[in-house]
Amino acid sequence: MNTRLPDAAASPSLNPELEDLLGRIREGLDRASALLLAEQAPLPELLSAASKIRARGKGTVVTFSKKVFIPLTTLCRDYCSYCTFRKDPGQPGAHFMTPDEVLALAEQGRHAGCKEALFSLGDQPERVFPEARDFLRKQGFARTLDYLAAMSELVLEKTGLLPHANPGVMDRAALERLKNSNASVGLMLENVSPRLMREGLPHANAPDKVPALRLRTIEEAGKLSIAFTTGILIGIGETMEERVDSLFAIRALHEKYGHIQEVIIQNFRAKPDIPMAAYPEPSLEDMLRTIALARLILGPQMNVQAPPNLSYNDFPRLLDAGINDWGGISPVTKDFINPEAAWPQISRLQSETESRGFILRERLALYPEFLPHEKFLSPLVRAAAEVLTTEGGYVV
Repeated sequence: MNTRLPDAAASPSLNPELEDLLGRIREGLDRASALLLAEQAPLPELLSAASKIRARGKGTVVTFSKKVFIPLTTLCRDYCSYCTFRKDPGQPGAHFMTPDEVLALAEQGRHAGCKEALFSLGDQPERVFPEARDFLRKQGFARTLDYLAAMSELVLEKTGLLPHANPGVMDRAALERLKNSNASVGLMLENVSPRLMREGLPHANAPDKVPALRLRTIEEAGKLSIAFTTGILIGIGETMEERVDSLFAIRALHEKYGHIQEVIIQNFRAKPDIPMAAYPEPSLEDMLRTIALARLILGPQMNVQAPPNLSYNDFPRLLDAGINDWGGISPVTKDFINPEAAWPQISRLQSETESRGFILRERLALYPEFLPHEKFLSPLVRAAAEVLTTEGGYVV
């Protein structure tokens, strides 16, 4: 798929208010201005403004992390209408990985040059499935979150890969333990609007998608000085205003704690066998507009990412909207959340990035600017990170 968008020369002329607003953006928009630009700004001008803000904070460096994807369990108590990852016990693909399986996959990643072990898993399956409780009990645990922490510790100790856990809603105790072995932790906010939990909408049967719970997790991570990845999911029935409000909620937490290392703008992709299989996907133009707004709202210093595999052959265009990171790319494992969307080869990622005047650099699961701050890493994680990085914080 190659989608042609209008060139800047073909865009309508700006009215004086929009032209003045775009010219004055320096550190981040207010909500009213963001909504005005979302509704009225021609796309080429919006992309140009976002690119200038990105250049001020990030220069020409675009990053990625070489990772191995470890799907610790596909069991999940939530039933989101767009998800193919989660399974019920007995369904094909329903699985809890054993410690041996985790370690074998992590070793495979290490041999392939990966530095990050991305743990993805369903949310609190032990609360609804006896099979999950039985598995955990045999391993010596009561909660999936505690098992996750043990597996993170195992991978760090045995392979030197830096874990990044992405398990869903977490309490303070879980976050404290995860910090001992994780370079960073993640939870997609997805959207701040509780409206999406109404009957017939994508989070109606997903108790862990209550926005207040997810915001509380992100805030607890801030209190504990955990480098955190979050983001929004677009195209699931939310409004542009709800997207903007979600970005402002993320910005507010970062302004308070300074711990959000990355904001992902992820686009919904329809898949067979999900309730939203026939739901329209967001267009490339919609994706670019939302990324540009994210850059303008979050400012020049935030790391803004969009997954390249979810834009297929159009992924290089995402650079036009102000991203400075491609996220995790695996030479070993597929994207288990979006199995139909293959990662681009790192060689192509590099050629497409460099052909647009950028420099591609490999990073860890922790961004370089967080490494100098002692508070973000446990001694064990710091020791492993220092082995893998240069003085500037990028991968050796």
